[in-house]
Amino acid sequence: MSEQHAPVVLRVSLAEHEGAAQRLDQYVADQIEVISRTRARGLILEGSVRVGGRLARPSYRVQAGDDVRVDLPPPVPSDLIPEEMSLSIAYEDEDMLVVDKPAGIAVHPAPGHAAHTIVHALLARYPNLPGIGGTQRPGIVHRLDLDTSGLLMVAKSELGMASLAAQFESRSIKKGYVALVKGRMATKEGVIDAPIGRDPAQRQRMAVVRGGREARTSYRDLAAMGDFALLLARPETGRTHQIRVHFSAVGAPVAGDSVYGGGVDFLRRQFLHATFLRFTRPRRDEPVELCSALPDDLIEALRVILRSRGSGAAEVDRTIAQMLGLAQKHYRNELLVKRPA
Repeated sequence: MSEQHAPVVLRVSLAEHEGAAQRLDQYVADQIEVISRTRARGLILEGSVRVGGRLARPSYRVQAGDDVRVDLPPPVPSDLIPEEMSLSIAYEDEDMLVVDKPAGIAVHPAPGHAAHTIVHALLARYPNLPGIGGTQRPGIVHRLDLDTSGLLMVAKSELGMASLAAQFESRSIKKGYVALVKGRMATKEGVIDAPIGRDPAQRQRMAVVRGGREARTSYRDLAAMGDFALLLARPETGRTHQIRVHFSAVGAPVAGDSVYGGGVDFLRRQFLHATFLRFTRPRRDEPVELCSALPDDLIEALRVILRSRGSGAAEVDRTIAQMLGLAQKHYRNELLVKRPA
């Protein structure tokens, strides 16, 4: 017997919109991050979305107090062609898995990346991934940018999909990134609280904009290295390019990120790695904590900086180990402070 699909019930708050009402299709896509606006529009036209119990058009402008009910239909088979690819699996149970994603591989098909994605590799290994995220994103509950490496969660069952979606909605999933920024932060630790939306001047980019979606990133400075600083970043929300946009907005873009002003000659991609992850197992309600080692290209970037400052080989590697150990210590300390009693 197939599992039942519980409807996702959304409620608009005045604080989120402040009078700048969104289209219904955009609102649904924003709130259920595993579906695109096109997918949301299709659900609305199919009658799977109701506002206050009534059908609405994709162009309807949501209002404060609206009850938006989304009935996600059963998954349909994907038409993607599975591809045999090596995957590094950091964790797996009957309902979900965590992939340690390398940089340079897209999570799911998108313009410019029609094949050779994490989804194609997953389908070769798990043919029956749930398709709530649309047939182009089976099993995907969150995303990492193309050139961001690290821990990526995937649902293997409908129960897993529902559990992880609920954990994201309640913000009980805790993620920690190690980032190298070009510049210095104003304080040793802090929170960047600034709304993010499409850059009105360059629509392919995101930016801090008035009327954007709430976005919060906490950070801790781990080490200063001349013109660079190594940080632990903890996104409290999950906006597109959030960490990259926030650090760029405060004058310390992620090193290697040419899109947001952090380009450097010794990095071919942004120095951003999803290092730490804590979530609850869907079926057993047990916490799982994972840590992903920093990839070789990012380790080498740190070596380049430290060597340029006169450090010897042994001292370089010792310093890197100390910085990464400090990142893990601070991440775990923050979990202990913020875990529910």
